[in-house]
Amino acid sequence: MNKHTKTSDRQTNSAPRVNEPTPVRPTSGEGKFPTVRMRRRRYHPLVRNLVRETRLSVDNLILPLFVRPGRGVKKEIPSMPGNFQLSVDRLVEEVSQAVELGLKSFILFGIPEHKDAVGSSAADDEGIVQQALRALRKAHPDILLITDECFCEYTDHGHCGVLSEHGGRRDVDNDATLPLLAEQCVSHARAGADMVAPSGMLDGMVQAIRQGLDTAGFTWLPIMSYAAKYASGFYGPFRDAAESPPQFGDRGGYQMDPGNGDEALHEVALDLEEGADIIMVKPALSYLDIIRRVKERFGVPVAAYNVSGEFAMVKAAAQNGWIDERRVALEILTSIKRAGADIILTYFAKEVAAWLK
Repeated sequence: MNKHTKTSDRQTNSAPRVNEPTPVRPTSGEGKFPTVRMRRRRYHPLVRNLVRETRLSVDNLILPLFVRPGRGVKKEIPSMPGNFQLSVDRLVEEVSQAVELGLKSFILFGIPEHKDAVGSSAADDEGIVQQALRALRKAHPDILLITDECFCEYTDHGHCGVLSEHGGRRDVDNDATLPLLAEQCVSHARAGADMVAPSGMLDGMVQAIRQGLDTAGFTWLPIMSYAAKYASGFYGPFRDAAESPPQFGDRGGYQMDPGNGDEALHEVALDLEEGADIIMVKPALSYLDIIRRVKERFGVPVAAYNVSGEFAMVKAAAQNGWIDERRVALEILTSIKRAGADIILTYFAKEVAAWLK
């Protein structure tokens, strides 16, 4: 037997080398049909419950709410049935009902009485969100209060910060907006916010907010960053709700292009380096792949926003009798969680809390 034959025999009889793939075996045991019958785990509803891999829980849901000046105001948002612009007193009632259903986490969006070019009312300690925080904290000391941090609701032009011109184009002045954003967050923290959620997609926003909060003594307060927020067509109903459509152009200069996935990972990495505690992907349903990639790459808590357009489509189809609203809503939210989201912001939160009881 020659040298080559002996070497070949040794390789054939030895264990697989490190670089060789390990054979994949069925996770349910050896064999195939009829030994393996996948339907055995589906034949009975209680068996299906036992082996379900992904479960929704009210503990993972955040309910978005819109607060505006006035008293006794509960103005339904036509494009978002069951959601309202609420005055502070009615907001407290709405949260009380949600708490009874088991919800514990809420994110607030403000509709101010006064708007100007720099969104000055956003950092006013007597601003609408600040008033809401104090009232809710008094009524419900144990709930989690999160505030959306941006300027589109507060500026008369509807963009997410101070404007300037570069190369003949008007756009948000990134660096001029950062200190104003930090001021807004500190004001909300003083009023009782448990977490701040910057949504403007500005470069350096997490770092500016972290420094502002730490300097003001809020070193313990977490940041949930809208790290991968896309320039999406699914935001239409929200802009009605928050009265914040841009008065010219669009937000493509700071929100992400829907065609980009690798860029989302870069954005997330930067926000984590700057001190973000929780990462958000927005919207959710058309970006399940991004949620999965972020979760697998970074292994940090991931939030996903089931946005207004996603909600409105389900509501409209259900009202026309085309779909089963409960079944479809739960299926969508389960898919978001299955993709890797630990936290879901959704306008379905109250319905889901009732359905899961």
